[in-house]
Amino acid sequence: MAFSIFGKRDTPAPDLEPQQPRGLFDRMKQAVTRTRESLSNSLASVVALTREVDVASLDDLELALLACDIGSTTTNEIITNLRDRALRHGISDGSQLKSLLKAEILRILHSVDTPVAHPTAPPEVIMMVGVNGTGKTTTSGKLAALYRREGRTVLLCAADTFRAAAIEQLEVWAQRSNVDLIRTRQGGDPSAALFDALTAAKARSIGVLLVDTAGRLHTKTDLMKELDKMRRTAERLVPGAPHQTLLVIDATTGQNGLQQARLFTEAAHVTGIVLTKLDGSARGGIVVAIAHELGLPVRFAGVGEKLEDILPFDPAAFVDSLLD
Repeated sequence: MAFSIFGKRDTPAPDLEPQQPRGLFDRMKQAVTRTRESLSNSLASVVALTREVDVASLDDLELALLACDIGSTTTNEIITNLRDRALRHGISDGSQLKSLLKAEILRILHSVDTPVAHPTAPPEVIMMVGVNGTGKTTTSGKLAALYRREGRTVLLCAADTFRAAAIEQLEVWAQRSNVDLIRTRQGGDPSAALFDALTAAKARSIGVLLVDTAGRLHTKTDLMKELDKMRRTAERLVPGAPHQTLLVIDATTGQNGLQQARLFTEAAHVTGIVLTKLDGSARGGIVVAIAHELGLPVRFAGVGEKLEDILPFDPAAFVDSLLD
């Protein structure tokens, strides 16, 4: 059966509200511009307007999906489902193909988009994990500002005591976000810093405690042992903590980021992903690969360098922005 397709250091805390707030869809659309352009160009070239498209033409679409880092496993499932649809019912034109592709991607994202189980009593403890260089400390500061804009009280914990200047960096973000910071000396015990932060959060009835953890110790084993020790410390002081463990991944790393996610998911009990630098990458398809291959939702997306440039991730807005 054939079918046709048409292609086309120390600074005062600023106002936490963006000067010209834009809608979630508009900001997400701008953030995925590079990925969308890459995918749209590939879709447009799958077939020419003057020729019919048979099922074999989906091989070209497969290459387009791989190019935006959706990954071979996830791409294979999407293409298989589209090929089955083409064989059974046909696909009349490019608009229908795009709609079916949207539905496939949205199905994958919705399958892991479970609601966050917030604790009934404060504090909600959120551990930020990930390798150095992904924007973990920056993301902790941005999330602090986001939660404050939502009217929640926030406390930051500088538990990355291994990396030089990590504490000072988080201190700057705490000032910018206008939240308090619990810290210790560089090289100190991260679990001791967390203990102090948990004690302070409980005493002050803080709504959210954000914990910035180390991204590297002397060996991978050391890192995972330290994260496990911190998890046990949190649970001992606050039952059910940490309530969320968010893995920060740099979108520009593509499939390498997926490998990082596998490592941390196995050892750190990750519950969700924060994807940074989404605006600087043509590999935004990694969102779909993470959902499908790891069963993890993307909770937030970093879309710029400003304090307010972090968005709660919305699967429908992402898919509409990607395949507009």
